[in-house]
Amino acid sequence: MRSFIKPSPSVASFAVYTLARLVGFTLRWTVVGAERIDDLIAQNDKGVICVTWHGRTFLPIIHFRHRGYWSMISTSRDGEYQDRIFKRFGFNTVRGSTSARGAVQATLTLIKHLKAGEVLAMTPDGPRGPRNCAQAGVIYLAMKSGCPILPTGISASPRMLMRSWDKYLLPWPFARAVIQFGEPLYIPDDARGEEAQRMWADKLEQAMKDLERVADGVAGAQTDDDAAALRGITPSPGRTRGAG
Repeated sequence: MRSFIKPSPSVASFAVYTLARLVGFTLRWTVVGAERIDDLIAQNDKGVICVTWHGRTFLPIIHFRHRGYWSMISTSRDGEYQDRIFKRFGFNTVRGSTSARGAVQATLTLIKHLKAGEVLAMTPDGPRGPRNCAQAGVIYLAMKSGCPILPTGISASPRMLMRSWDKYLLPWPFARAVIQFGEPLYIPDDARGEEAQRMWADKLEQAMKDLERVADGVAGAQTDDDAAALRGITPSPGRTRGAG
């Protein structure tokens, strides 16, 4: 039997870009609070860190394409595919992680761009999870750069959730697509210890979950807790944190 040959990053990124743009043209968009990005930059004379969950990047990548926003992409092999896709959508990328190989250089590069007034799009639960669990890396970036974190809630209906660790959301054509921005979080300069950074990570995590519930309501989507209740499962509040 002939073994499956994985397409090259160039071919795969072009296919994903083309399909995503086609779907994007059909979506019925509701975007609330996006003006806060420019308002915060004007007020603080610095950049903004926009965050969404790893499994909810499809919609913001399409909507905020070709604006020159920055993003950190994993140095893994799969990260090469993601890097090509983000670049096709007009994002600037830095390869690395706040918790793995390339951490120091990638973090310093992003801090420099944030202080210069750039926008960073980041997933606080990536690249390895746990899903929807904010890690300390984004808190450290906000503290060192002096830039606010702007949480978002993402939803769409009808939609498909992939069988991946992050339950990646893909909207069906002509779906209602919702991006809901929340209030900015300013991390104080003294939030340097592990306990303080975890406290702020918990606040960010709760804000993002609240915003996602709002976005689900606007989109008319079934939440994860609703789906679990229909299956007779009680959602567990506990989870294990990964490294920041």
